[in-house]
Amino acid sequence: MKFISHQVIYTSKLSSEQKALLDNALSPKYGYEVGLEFESLPYGEGSLSKSIDEETMILHHDKHHKKYFDNMTAILDENPELKKKYSLIELLRNLDEIPKNSREKFKNNAGGHFNHEFYWNLMSPKPQVEPKGDLKEMIDKQFGSFSKFKEEFVQTALDLFGSGWVWLCFDNSGKLRLGPFANQNNPHIEKCGIPLVGCDVWEHAYYLKYKNDREAYVNAWFDVVDWAFPEKILGEIK
Repeated sequence: MKFISHQVIYTSKLSSEQKALLDNALSPKYGYEVGLEFESLPYGEGSLSKSIDEETMILHHDKHHKKYFDNMTAILDENPELKKKYSLIELLRNLDEIPKNSREKFKNNAGGHFNHEFYWNLMSPKPQVEPKGDLKEMIDKQFGSFSKFKEEFVQTALDLFGSGWVWLCFDNSGKLRLGPFANQNNPHIEKCGIPLVGCDVWEHAYYLKYKNDREAYVNAWFDVVDWAFPEKILGEIK
């Protein structure tokens, strides 16, 4: 057999069930898949108000995220073969497939769409407030404890100059990696691993409630992070 992208071409006769099993086993695992659709929030706009106020959620989702989505979609509509051939994650990991004159705009806006869809689904009105299982063991081993990890995460957010994201990912060496990512970049774009946890530290994510106090926002954000979400991703990719 030989490989073309993530698809397998079989040189021997296999049943459809066998092909499906092999495709699943041999396809790269990218974690949480974000589609090329604009989804509603998975909860009410005011459901996270102990950490993020309703007005911010409405503006952030309906205006900022929607604009990223619309800009991404306009580029894909000009290049319809890309939607037929690739998933969003495959495009983020292979930006050379995007025409050069649209590449940077696509990266920023498709990255923004992926990041925000991930962010909404990472949070919950009824979160599992700390990691368990393999993820807890990895955090304890690499950072010393969950509280020390949280301190380092918050400090990473404070040290990030300007706008961007803080991402925890499962890196290419099988370890956890925590770091700042400028603008709408993410671990798929930078090809450094699979995203597990991502915090938006653009000012539009917190300014109405927290003004310029990024530290207060990130600490409050931890109260609505549902650690069952990255645990599920880790379980699928390990």
